[in-house]
Amino acid sequence: MKHSLRTLVALAFACTVCTVHAGVPKDLPYPAAKPDALEIARQVYFVNHFYSVRNVSFERKGNHKITVMATRGKGKPLEISTLRRFLNNAYDKSQIKARDLVLFHSGNLIGSGMLVTTFTHEAKPPYYSTWLPALKRVRHFSEPAHDEAWSGSDLTYGDVYLREPRHETHELIGQQPFPDCLGSMELDERERSNRYLEQFPGPQCAHQGKEVYQLKSTTTFRDWWYDYRISYVDTHSFADYRTDYYKDEKLIKRIDRDWHVMQGVEDPRGVYWRYWYALSYGDNHETMVAVPPDLVKWNRDMDNDFWSVETMQHLRR
Repeated sequence: MKHSLRTLVALAFACTVCTVHAGVPKDLPYPAAKPDALEIARQVYFVNHFYSVRNVSFERKGNHKITVMATRGKGKPLEISTLRRFLNNAYDKSQIKARDLVLFHSGNLIGSGMLVTTFTHEAKPPYYSTWLPALKRVRHFSEPAHDEAWSGSDLTYGDVYLREPRHETHELIGQQPFPDCLGSMELDERERSNRYLEQFPGPQCAHQGKEVYQLKSTTTFRDWWYDYRISYVDTHSFADYRTDYYKDEKLIKRIDRDWHVMQGVEDPRGVYWRYWYALSYGDNHETMVAVPPDLVKWNRDMDNDFWSVETMQHLRR
């Protein structure tokens, strides 16, 4: 079937090694003192799920300004999809913790949608609903495997949705200035002529020199695709600019994230990403997801009913 259910999920100091046993609440306070490894991991999760705001939207403008996901294997042409994303955390005194809605506007998943619902009870797994336009029906299913590729990209379901601090042990191994520029996908003149890629960002050097924690996170899963990962985490905002994945002491994958401050949000953790860039070193396969900064909105007045199956069904191609 063209729209695979698995693929549609494409549609977040001197401490001894410690493990997280509880979930990360939406009201997690900003650290009052120097955090240990466990607390840093929790703060990074808070940032990646935008818990500092009620909601965040990745909008579109005109026919070409929209969030773009590009993937490319070595020697192969780019594959491009465009999408909108709406994340809602405004579920106070509810069993629902958050809802994340993705609507695809072009590419292999055109016209499809995905709604992910997470719950306040940590033992209850996320609930997935997908709209399949070819079948004109909605399907529901439980969460996929953490190590499965996200829509054929270099990101896994764990990277995008599922990995929580409790799935790893954490150790603070250092603090230093961030060493260099964030990577990005190189485009030739022909590729950049694509209307969706005209404003694709180049390498981001604005974070170079910012003070970051080096957090080593070792997986608790047996025979896993990586042994541990090292994240470079901003000491003020807890934004994770870079994550390097290692297997048998060899660097196998890197994910760079370009984080920016949300204007008008008092919480220092109020940041949004401009792009994610992932590179797998074994086969030089790469993925980049980028959004024009002026299309990211937060704390909008939106009805919670927007995050629904009906919204997906009414999506026009």
